[in-house]
Amino acid sequence: MKNIIVSLLVLLSLSSFTGDKPAYRIFNNEGKKVKYKKMLETVKDADVIFFGELHNNPIVHWLQYELTKELYNEKGGEIILGAEMFETDNQLILNEYLKGNISIKSFEKEARLWPNYKTDYKPLVEFAKDSNLVFVATNIPRRYASLTYKKGFEGLDELSAEAKSFIAPLPIEYDPELKGYSDMMKQMEGMGHANPNLPKAQAIKDATMGYSIAEFTGNGKTFIHYNGAYHSNNYEGILWYLNRYKPNLKIVTITSVEQADVDTLSGDNTDLANFIIVVNENMTKTN
Repeated sequence: MKNIIVSLLVLLSLSSFTGDKPAYRIFNNEGKKVKYKKMLETVKDADVIFFGELHNNPIVHWLQYELTKELYNEKGGEIILGAEMFETDNQLILNEYLKGNISIKSFEKEARLWPNYKTDYKPLVEFAKDSNLVFVATNIPRRYASLTYKKGFEGLDELSAEAKSFIAPLPIEYDPELKGYSDMMKQMEGMGHANPNLPKAQAIKDATMGYSIAEFTGNGKTFIHYNGAYHSNNYEGILWYLNRYKPNLKIVTITSVEQADVDTLSGDNTDLANFIIVVNENMTKTN
């Protein structure tokens, strides 16, 4: 009798919970829910993985780290890391730190790190350091993106040969009708201060990241790249340039969005990428 009463109390206690409250869900490009394991199984065979993030979302950063660790194990260490958050002219200091030639204090003081580096990107850098992995600084130095915003692509022609070595080869191709660039212009026009050089500044970033990635692919290793989702959404941005610098790569894209309801993918978010991570919009931020 005592056991029956205890069992009833346990059942009553469990019934007081109305159900799970998931922080995130994963969907495929058609809007169907998929398991994390399915995503891992798919990406492990890719030449390049684009992990599009929301820069201040802790769930997304945690998933980046977990996927990287598990991909490393699945591939026997045959992976390369790269990120928008590190600029090409900081490759030397990044390499010096990864090889143990300089202290963490020197690295964090001298490299131009993002404000949320310690919470969101440091774990990836430290994993690369501990695992003897290559970590590629892929993005254009921000001063040259600013120059493009002010003077267009023509402004880059004024740079020295050394400066140009940190940028994708000039002149770059540019298609203003790509959705990411055209949407950017429409948004600026709606705010009343459109600058046609704004999407060009975005494009020179995308081109430089694509060129940086291309230099490290085709060697049997999987390159996983961390970038703002808008740089790889709709299979454009960096992908558009990468496919020109090195065609026929097997590319898998992951993106991240926030919604009030994580159980159903919004129509606006369908087919942004091969996999869409939906995080509850009430999630706390990291910066």
